[in-house]
Amino acid sequence: LTSDTGLAGSYNSSVIKEVFQEINKKHTSSDEYAIITVGRSARDFFKARQMNVVLEVQGVTDHPIFAEIKDIASNTVQMFEDGVYDEVFIYYNHHINSISSELRKEQLLPLTEFHEKGTETDAVLTTYEFEPSEQEILEVLLPQYVESLIFGALLDAKAAEHAARMTAMRSATDNASDLISDLSLQYNRARQAAITQEITEIVGGVAALE
Repeated sequence: LTSDTGLAGSYNSSVIKEVFQEINKKHTSSDEYAIITVGRSARDFFKARQMNVVLEVQGVTDHPIFAEIKDIASNTVQMFEDGVYDEVFIYYNHHINSISSELRKEQLLPLTEFHEKGTETDAVLTTYEFEPSEQEILEVLLPQYVESLIFGALLDAKAAEHAARMTAMRSATDNASDLISDLSLQYNRARQAAITQEITEIVGGVAALE
């Protein structure tokens, strides 16, 4: 998940760098992976390097709605169910506060265990009957589940994007103010030197006439 525009500090580059390094470390062929991008920054980066971008979404609003990520969820689940890919991960910036965020990598599919591996229990597990079948229920719920995860990450990333852009703009404003102060000081010194030179020349001319 990245933004469509820049001027957001390291918001886009941190996600892009992590995904790029992960792909280069784990895969040797573009047939082994697929990239779904949200935001123009990621799309432009990976397409410029001829990497396997199978779906792209731009123009996500500052107040995202479910409809904007439905295609992502349905395509992601479909490729997983068809056996095209055996794992699906999402990379995004998690908003912490107005001045900091952290990069997160989360597994969407396959579903992780609800309890830690190796946990032992003597509890008797209850057997449930499903109507309709478990498979039919899963076919309906799985896309909705993935959609909710993606949507939650998108909202989180949007908050981090706005915070990063605000911080970057504040830093740019502070740097511009410092630059203006330095240039004003240089200008005043140069102006004072010019005035002093003119006065010296006038005084020298008067003295010569006397």
